[in-house]
Amino acid sequence: MDKLWAPWRVNYVQAKKTKGCVFCKAQRRKDAKPVVFRTLYSVCLLNIFPYNNGHLMVAPRAHKPQLADLTDPEALDLLRSLDRAKRLLQKTLKPDGFNIGINVSRSAGAGITGHLHIHIVPRWQGDTNFMPVLHNTKVISQSLEQLCRILKHADA
Repeated sequence: MDKLWAPWRVNYVQAKKTKGCVFCKAQRRKDAKPVVFRTLYSVCLLNIFPYNNGHLMVAPRAHKPQLADLTDPEALDLLRSLDRAKRLLQKTLKPDGFNIGINVSRSAGAGITGHLHIHIVPRWQGDTNFMPVLHNTKVISQSLEQLCRILKHADA
């Protein structure tokens, strides 16, 4: 695989790996990074290892592994939060479409299995270009800090 110079990612690569749930920890952070917004029952945060620019995750605030574990108010709030995240991405990044999904279990691709979460990945016509196809390299064109500022400002 060819290498793409992306020095801003060194912070994530060199970060100390800590135990515990990333969704629960993100909610407790005083600086609110990487949280985009919170509701009574849900939280929306940036994926710090995005598949594409604007890759967000929406999760219940309660540490629950399955949809069936959610109360009706939690489930409704989760879906409304997903829609809010999608509208924020439409307003700020203007994608042509979205991949939205839940990976249940490690064998299904879940990197975090104990806390239910929904991925929302903005997509643009032609965003799968020669880099990932020919070079197995993905280019993310915006820093997470800049994207977070834009999304929070748009939600104000």
